[in-house]
Amino acid sequence: MQNVLEMKGISIEFPGVKALDNVDFSLRAGEIHSLLGENGAGKSTLIKCLTGVNRKDSGKIFLDGHEINPTDPGNAIDLGISTVFQEVNLCPNLSVAENIFAGRQPMKHGGINWREINSRASELMSRFHLDIDVTRPLSYYSTAIQQMTSIARAVDIQAKILILDEPTSSLDENEVQLLFDVMRDLRSQGMGIIFITHFLDQIYAVSDRMTILRNGHLIGTYNIDELTKFELVTKMVGKDMDVIFNLKRAEVADDSEFMLKAEHIGNASTINDISVSIKKGELLGFAGLLGSGRTETAQMLFGVNRISHGNITLEDHEIILKQPFDAIKFRIAFCPEDRKRDGIIGDLSIRENIMLAVQSREGFMKPMSHQEQVTLANKYIKLLGIATPDCEKKAGELSGGNQQKVILARWMAAEPKVLILDEPTRGIDIGAKAEIQRLMLEMCGSGVSVIFISSELDEIIRCSNRIVIMRDRAKVAEVDGANCTQNDILKIIAEGAA
Repeated sequence: MQNVLEMKGISIEFPGVKALDNVDFSLRAGEIHSLLGENGAGKSTLIKCLTGVNRKDSGKIFLDGHEINPTDPGNAIDLGISTVFQEVNLCPNLSVAENIFAGRQPMKHGGINWREINSRASELMSRFHLDIDVTRPLSYYSTAIQQMTSIARAVDIQAKILILDEPTSSLDENEVQLLFDVMRDLRSQGMGIIFITHFLDQIYAVSDRMTILRNGHLIGTYNIDELTKFELVTKMVGKDMDVIFNLKRAEVADDSEFMLKAEHIGNASTINDISVSIKKGELLGFAGLLGSGRTETAQMLFGVNRISHGNITLEDHEIILKQPFDAIKFRIAFCPEDRKRDGIIGDLSIRENIMLAVQSREGFMKPMSHQEQVTLANKYIKLLGIATPDCEKKAGELSGGNQQKVILARWMAAEPKVLILDEPTRGIDIGAKAEIQRLMLEMCGSGVSVIFISSELDEIIRCSNRIVIMRDRAKVAEVDGANCTQNDILKIIAEGAA
């Protein structure tokens, strides 16, 4: 099969960091090729080089046998290279059809030919088995349909290469299967697809080949049947998987005191009535399908959603949470599900991001000196292994896993009594997941109570002392984390009761 893309000897160096070192990558016409590696392995840098965001220091890129040097993303699109990112980068206020044809609208009699735009957009979406109103604003539709809109745009401009960067991180199982069907259809039409994901099952479900990077170096390119999942993970992280996940669940005595109790809390718009409790040094897992009420419960415990009835006690003292500032004052911390929207502030430095919770608790009338901030930030950068040349680097320039560590550092620096983590390992590589799980358990060992929400049942079971199972915005069961299986939890979710 002919290569549509060849990248040979690509090297890129940033101040203090060798991001890529003599990396080769090839993509065949009509194949799905997974690009794999831990956060910071060089995947994003390689893609940014291909799309003209980063300039290579050495190496060559060939498209259909002709050397190219993309100067910017617009130039890459003109060459036939289109990218769909994890966070959809379209215009939510415009219609689906307008997003597909933005910047290249068909014209008629000196004006935009709206009939043709809407007709062609409907035809494109129907190719993906989607019968939707393309005149509605993009924001009206789910993330899955927004991503399909990005792909439809790539198809219409007749892209030769489609890059999918973590496209499934916010999709449910049915939406993932719909995306895979579209990917297979495009592959059959001769399009080359670069697929970046951290979900191992998805790699084996849809890929033809895979290329593995580690620390900016090429580890190898393999047919999908050449490596087992175990061998794949070992090559990605350079360690045996048993070593990576050698975790020990927190020890909590039966007679340990409760750190936090929420009794019959709720409000009219989210959760009507739920009771949960967590002991000092315990890790309490929350399991359930998307929309089951896990995040809404966490937001009530942090004051994002105000409760209208019920009560919350912290160390046997009733507390009232009207807003997140109240929770911070009581040393309750919350790492939100959407780290880019609700957690990290990309234009601020790592130091400034880490200091937010500490300064909020202390009050802005008691500012810490710059040197105190640097010392505290560097302490947690070292403790969490955040990959950065210094604490003044913009947080938005870090990889996803390192951004998640910055948010965790923010709350660790505030010395919380209760730490709520909502999907802290989503969209990060397997090595970073293990590091965050290890940090959670270490915090439990120091007396912090951790509430852990995850869609991945294996990590919930691996880490939790107890597991609260939710369905339809209600608590349906509570089980012992050490004595349950994924099938036990799935059965409870399906049947609605233990």
